Amino acid sequence: MIAVDLGSNTFRAVALSCETLEPLAQYEKIVRTADRITETGKISKEAVNRIVAAAKEMRERLDGTEEIVAVTTEAIRRAGNAGEVLEEIDRRSGICFRVISGEEEAKYTLLAVKTRLKKLRLESERFVMADIGGGSTEIVFFDRGNILIESFPVGIVTVAQRYRELARIEEALPSLMGEMRSHIEMAGHRGFQPKIFVATAGTPTTVAAMKLGMEYATYDAGRVNGTLLNRDDLHAQLERLLSLGDEERQRLVGVGREDLIAAGILIFDHLYRLLGFEEAVVIDDGLREGVAIAACRNLDINDLFSEKHLPA
Repeated sequence: MIAVDLGSNTFRAVALSCETLEPLAQYEKIVRTADRITETGKISKEAVNRIVAAAKEMRERLDGTEEIVAVTTEAIRRAGNAGEVLEEIDRRSGICFRVISGEEEAKYTLLAVKTRLKKLRLESERFVMADIGGGSTEIVFFDRGNILIESFPVGIVTVAQRYRELARIEEALPSLMGEMRSHIEMAGHRGFQPKIFVATAGTPTTVAAMKLGMEYATYDAGRVNGTLLNRDDLHAQLERLLSLGDEERQRLVGVGREDLIAAGILIFDHLYRLLGFEEAVVIDDGLREGVAIAACRNLDINDLFSEKHLPA
Protein backbone atom coordinates (compact mmCIF):
# COMPACT_ATOMS: atom_id res chain seq x y z
CA MET A 1 0.00 0.00 0.00
CA ILE A 2 1.37 3.42 -1.02
CA ALA A 3 -0.07 6.53 0.61
CA VAL A 4 0.74 10.06 -0.56
CA ASP A 5 0.33 13.29 1.38
CA LEU A 6 0.62 16.45 -0.73
CA GLY A 7 1.06 19.20 1.83
CA SER A 8 1.56 22.94 1.59
CA ASN A 9 5.33 22.50 1.44
CA THR A 10 6.19 18.81 1.05
CA PHE A 11 5.22 15.82 -1.08
CA ARG A 12 5.46 12.77 1.25
CA ALA A 13 4.79 9.14 0.40
CA VAL A 14 5.15 5.84 2.20
CA ALA A 15 4.97 2.21 1.11
CA LEU A 16 3.47 0.49 4.16
CA SER A 17 3.29 -3.20 5.02
CA CYS A 18 -0.34 -3.98 5.77
CA GLU A 19 0.81 -6.90 7.93
CA THR A 20 3.15 -5.04 10.30
CA LEU A 21 1.97 -1.45 9.68
CA GLU A 22 5.64 -0.51 9.35
CA PRO A 23 7.14 1.42 6.41
CA LEU A 24 8.89 -0.55 3.70
CA ALA A 25 10.11 2.57 1.90
CA GLN A 26 9.54 6.30 2.09
CA TYR A 27 9.79 9.28 -0.22
CA GLU A 28 9.85 13.01 0.49
CA LYS A 29 10.37 16.06 -1.70
CA ILE A 30 10.04 19.79 -1.06
CA VAL A 31 7.55 21.07 -3.66
CA ARG A 32 6.33 24.30 -1.99
CA THR A 33 2.72 23.82 -3.06
CA ALA A 34 1.65 26.97 -1.21
CA ASP A 35 4.39 29.18 -2.63
CA ARG A 36 2.93 32.70 -3.17
CA ILE A 37 -0.63 31.53 -2.42
CA THR A 38 -1.00 34.31 0.15
CA GLU A 39 -0.40 36.80 -2.68
CA THR A 40 -2.25 35.20 -5.60
CA GLY A 41 -4.81 32.85 -4.02
CA LYS A 42 -3.74 30.19 -6.53
CA ILE A 43 -1.31 27.30 -6.96
CA SER A 44 1.38 28.41 -9.40
CA LYS A 45 2.37 26.60 -12.60
CA GLU A 46 5.86 26.18 -11.16
CA ALA A 47 4.45 24.43 -8.10
CA VAL A 48 2.36 22.11 -10.30
CA ASN A 49 5.48 21.19 -12.28
CA ARG A 50 7.36 20.43 -9.05
CA ILE A 51 4.48 18.25 -7.80
CA VAL A 52 4.25 16.30 -11.05
CA ALA A 53 8.03 15.74 -11.11
CA ALA A 54 7.91 14.50 -7.50
CA ALA A 55 4.99 12.17 -8.28
CA LYS A 56 6.86 10.59 -11.19
CA GLU A 57 10.04 10.20 -9.16
CA MET A 58 8.07 8.68 -6.28
CA ARG A 59 6.53 6.08 -8.60
CA GLU A 60 9.99 5.04 -9.78
CA ARG A 61 11.40 4.76 -6.25
CA LEU A 62 8.46 3.12 -4.49
CA ASP A 63 7.26 0.80 -7.27
CA GLY A 64 4.05 2.43 -8.44
CA THR A 65 2.47 -0.94 -9.31
CA GLU A 66 1.00 -1.02 -5.79
CA GLU A 67 -2.30 0.62 -4.94
CA ILE A 68 -1.86 4.36 -4.37
CA VAL A 69 -4.11 6.38 -2.07
CA ALA A 70 -3.41 10.11 -2.29
CA VAL A 71 -4.72 13.04 -0.27
CA THR A 72 -4.01 16.76 -0.19
CA THR A 73 -4.61 19.44 2.37
CA GLU A 74 -4.66 23.15 3.22
CA ALA A 75 -2.94 24.70 0.19
CA ILE A 76 -5.29 22.97 -2.25
CA ARG A 77 -8.26 23.60 0.04
CA ARG A 78 -7.53 27.33 -0.17
CA ALA A 79 -6.56 27.60 -3.83
CA GLY A 80 -8.97 29.24 -6.25
CA ASN A 81 -7.70 27.00 -9.06
CA ALA A 82 -7.76 23.74 -7.08
CA GLY A 83 -9.93 21.83 -9.55
CA GLU A 84 -7.82 22.50 -12.62
CA VAL A 85 -4.60 21.89 -10.67
CA LEU A 86 -5.73 18.44 -9.50
CA GLU A 87 -6.92 17.55 -13.00
CA GLU A 88 -3.53 18.49 -14.45
CA ILE A 89 -1.64 16.51 -11.79
CA ASP A 90 -3.83 13.46 -12.46
CA ARG A 91 -3.41 13.79 -16.23
CA ARG A 92 0.36 14.17 -16.09
CA SER A 93 1.22 11.79 -13.25
CA GLY A 94 -1.68 9.34 -13.03
CA ILE A 95 -2.24 10.13 -9.36
CA CYS A 96 -5.72 11.27 -8.35
CA PHE A 97 -5.61 13.33 -5.16
CA ARG A 98 -8.57 13.65 -2.81
CA VAL A 99 -8.91 16.95 -0.97
CA ILE A 100 -9.58 16.27 2.70
CA SER A 101 -10.86 18.62 5.37
CA GLY A 102 -8.79 19.83 8.29
CA GLU A 103 -10.78 17.52 10.56
CA GLU A 104 -10.13 14.48 8.38
CA GLU A 105 -6.45 15.42 8.23
CA ALA A 106 -6.31 15.54 12.01
CA LYS A 107 -8.08 12.17 12.35
CA TYR A 108 -5.72 10.37 9.96
CA THR A 109 -2.75 11.87 11.78
CA LEU A 110 -4.28 10.88 15.11
CA LEU A 111 -4.58 7.27 13.91
CA ALA A 112 -0.91 7.19 12.93
CA VAL A 113 0.31 8.89 16.09
CA LYS A 114 -1.79 6.71 18.39
CA THR A 115 -0.50 3.59 16.61
CA ARG A 116 3.12 4.71 17.01
CA LEU A 117 2.70 5.71 20.67
CA LYS A 118 1.37 2.21 21.42
CA LYS A 119 4.35 0.62 19.66
CA LEU A 120 6.71 2.80 21.68
CA ARG A 121 4.79 1.92 24.87
CA LEU A 122 4.14 5.57 25.58
CA GLU A 123 0.95 7.19 26.85
CA SER A 124 -1.64 6.68 24.10
CA GLU A 125 -4.97 7.27 25.84
CA ARG A 126 -4.70 10.82 27.21
CA PHE A 127 -2.69 13.29 25.14
CA VAL A 128 -2.85 16.48 23.11
CA MET A 129 -1.41 16.43 19.60
CA ALA A 130 -0.23 19.33 17.46
CA ASP A 131 0.35 18.83 13.74
CA ILE A 132 2.28 21.90 12.54
CA GLY A 133 1.96 21.93 8.75
CA GLY A 134 2.86 24.27 5.94
CA GLY A 135 -0.57 25.87 5.61
CA SER A 136 -2.39 24.88 8.79
CA THR A 137 -1.97 23.57 12.31
CA GLU A 138 -4.29 20.94 13.76
CA ILE A 139 -4.74 20.54 17.51
CA VAL A 140 -6.35 17.34 18.77
CA PHE A 141 -7.25 16.44 22.34
CA PHE A 142 -7.68 12.69 22.88
CA ASP A 143 -8.94 11.22 26.15
CA ARG A 144 -9.83 7.51 26.21
CA GLY A 145 -11.89 7.68 23.04
CA ASN A 146 -13.18 11.22 23.49
CA ILE A 147 -11.76 13.71 21.00
CA LEU A 148 -11.82 17.41 20.34
CA ILE A 149 -10.40 18.56 17.00
CA GLU A 150 -9.79 21.91 15.41
CA SER A 151 -7.79 23.02 12.37
CA PHE A 152 -6.32 26.53 12.19
CA PRO A 153 -5.01 28.32 9.05
CA VAL A 154 -1.63 29.02 10.63
CA GLY A 155 1.28 27.20 8.99
CA ILE A 156 5.00 27.64 8.50
CA VAL A 157 4.81 28.49 4.77
CA THR A 158 1.95 30.98 4.96
CA VAL A 159 3.27 32.68 8.10
CA ALA A 160 6.85 32.87 6.80
CA GLN A 161 5.77 34.32 3.46
CA ARG A 162 3.34 36.79 4.97
CA TYR A 163 5.64 38.26 7.64
CA ARG A 164 9.10 37.52 6.19
CA GLU A 165 11.14 38.43 9.28
CA LEU A 166 11.31 36.42 12.51
CA ALA A 167 10.79 39.51 14.67
CA ARG A 168 7.56 40.30 12.79
CA ILE A 169 6.40 36.67 13.04
CA GLU A 170 7.01 36.62 16.78
CA GLU A 171 5.10 39.86 17.19
CA ALA A 172 2.15 38.57 15.14
CA LEU A 173 1.82 35.09 16.73
CA PRO A 174 -0.22 36.01 19.83
CA SER A 175 -2.91 37.44 17.57
CA LEU A 176 -2.61 34.76 14.87
CA MET A 177 -2.87 32.00 17.47
CA GLY A 178 -5.66 33.60 19.49
CA GLU A 179 -8.23 31.09 18.24
CA MET A 180 -5.90 28.27 19.26
CA ARG A 181 -5.77 29.73 22.76
CA SER A 182 -9.58 29.77 22.91
CA HIS A 183 -9.76 26.18 21.66
CA ILE A 184 -7.25 25.02 24.30
CA GLU A 185 -9.11 26.86 27.08
CA MET A 186 -12.40 25.33 25.93
CA ALA A 187 -10.83 21.85 26.02
CA GLY A 188 -9.84 22.44 29.64
CA HIS A 189 -13.34 23.57 30.52
CA ARG A 190 -14.71 20.38 28.96
CA GLY A 191 -12.52 18.17 31.11
CA PHE A 192 -9.64 17.28 28.80
CA GLN A 193 -6.50 16.83 30.90
CA PRO A 194 -3.76 15.46 28.63
CA LYS A 195 -0.83 13.68 30.25
CA ILE A 196 1.59 14.36 27.39
CA PHE A 197 2.04 16.80 24.51
CA VAL A 198 2.74 15.08 21.18
CA ALA A 199 4.15 17.05 18.24
CA THR A 200 4.31 15.86 14.65
CA ALA A 201 5.13 17.19 11.14
CA GLY A 202 8.24 18.83 9.70
CA THR A 203 9.21 21.37 12.32
CA PRO A 204 9.18 19.09 15.40
CA THR A 205 10.84 16.20 13.54
CA THR A 206 13.53 18.50 12.10
CA VAL A 207 14.35 20.00 15.50
CA ALA A 208 14.49 16.50 17.00
CA ALA A 209 16.82 15.35 14.22
CA MET A 210 19.07 18.37 14.78
CA LYS A 211 19.21 17.60 18.51
CA LEU A 212 20.19 14.00 17.69
CA GLY A 213 23.00 15.14 15.38
CA MET A 214 21.35 14.33 12.06
CA GLU A 215 21.25 16.31 8.84
CA TYR A 216 18.56 16.23 6.14
CA ALA A 217 20.37 13.50 4.17
CA THR A 218 20.89 11.31 7.24
CA TYR A 219 17.39 11.71 8.71
CA ASP A 220 16.19 8.54 10.46
CA ALA A 221 12.51 8.43 11.43
CA GLY A 222 13.11 5.44 13.70
CA ARG A 223 15.47 7.47 15.88
CA VAL A 224 13.26 10.56 15.84
CA ASN A 225 10.13 8.71 16.99
CA GLY A 226 9.74 9.17 20.72
CA THR A 227 12.38 11.91 21.05
CA LEU A 228 11.69 14.36 23.87
CA LEU A 229 12.05 18.08 23.16
CA ASN A 230 11.82 20.90 25.68
CA ARG A 231 11.67 24.62 25.03
CA ASP A 232 15.39 25.00 25.66
CA ASP A 233 16.01 22.54 22.82
CA LEU A 234 13.92 24.73 20.51
CA HIS A 235 15.78 27.88 21.48
CA ALA A 236 19.18 26.20 21.13
CA GLN A 237 18.45 24.78 17.69
CA LEU A 238 16.96 28.07 16.47
CA GLU A 239 20.11 29.91 17.53
CA ARG A 240 22.21 27.27 15.82
CA LEU A 241 20.18 27.54 12.60
CA LEU A 242 20.43 31.33 12.50
CA SER A 243 24.19 31.22 13.05
CA LEU A 244 24.80 29.18 9.88
CA GLY A 245 25.28 30.26 6.29
CA ASP A 246 22.74 29.39 3.59
CA GLU A 247 24.51 26.24 2.37
CA GLU A 248 25.00 24.89 5.88
CA ARG A 249 21.33 25.50 6.73
CA GLN A 250 20.24 23.73 3.54
CA ARG A 251 22.43 20.74 4.39
CA LEU A 252 20.97 20.65 7.88
CA VAL A 253 17.22 21.04 7.13
CA GLY A 254 16.86 20.59 3.36
CA VAL A 255 16.75 22.83 0.31
CA GLY A 256 13.56 24.91 0.29
CA ARG A 257 13.05 24.60 4.05
CA GLU A 258 15.80 26.81 5.39
CA ASP A 259 13.54 29.89 5.52
CA LEU A 260 10.59 27.97 6.98
CA ILE A 261 11.85 25.89 9.90
CA ALA A 262 12.78 28.97 11.91
CA ALA A 263 9.21 30.26 11.54
CA GLY A 264 7.95 26.82 12.51
CA ILE A 265 10.04 26.83 15.68
CA LEU A 266 8.40 30.09 16.77
CA ILE A 267 4.93 28.57 16.24
CA PHE A 268 6.01 25.39 18.06
CA ASP A 269 7.40 27.38 20.99
CA HIS A 270 4.17 29.36 21.29
CA LEU A 271 2.21 26.10 21.44
CA TYR A 272 4.19 25.00 24.49
CA ARG A 273 3.08 28.17 26.22
CA LEU A 274 -0.56 27.84 25.20
CA LEU A 275 -0.74 24.18 26.20
CA GLY A 276 1.17 24.61 29.45
CA PHE A 277 3.81 21.96 28.69
CA GLU A 278 7.58 22.23 28.98
CA GLU A 279 8.25 19.00 27.06
CA ALA A 280 6.90 17.33 23.93
CA VAL A 281 7.15 13.81 22.50
CA VAL A 282 8.02 13.96 18.80
CA ILE A 283 6.41 11.45 16.44
CA ASP A 284 7.41 11.22 12.78
CA ASP A 285 4.32 9.24 11.72
CA GLY A 286 1.64 11.54 10.37
CA LEU A 287 -0.99 11.97 7.70
CA ARG A 288 0.53 9.67 5.08
CA GLU A 289 0.92 6.82 7.59
CA GLY A 290 -2.63 7.34 8.87
CA VAL A 291 -4.02 7.20 5.33
CA ALA A 292 -2.07 4.00 4.66
CA ILE A 293 -3.17 2.34 7.90
CA ALA A 294 -6.82 3.22 7.24
CA ALA A 295 -6.58 1.83 3.69
CA CYS A 296 -4.86 -1.36 4.88
CA ARG A 297 -7.51 -1.94 7.55
CA ASN A 298 -10.39 -0.70 5.36
CA LEU A 299 -11.32 1.82 8.05
CA ASP A 300 -13.67 4.77 7.67
CA ILE A 301 -11.73 7.40 9.58
CA ASN A 302 -14.88 9.34 10.48
CA ASP A 303 -16.50 6.25 11.99
CA LEU A 304 -13.31 5.35 13.85
CA PHE A 305 -12.93 8.81 15.38
CA SER A 306 -16.40 10.33 15.60
CA GLU A 307 -15.95 13.58 17.51
CA LYS A 308 -17.13 13.32 21.11
CA HIS A 309 -16.70 15.67 24.04
CA LEU A 310 -16.26 14.95 27.69
CA PRO A 311 -19.03 16.34 29.92
CA ALA A 312 -18.54 19.97 30.85
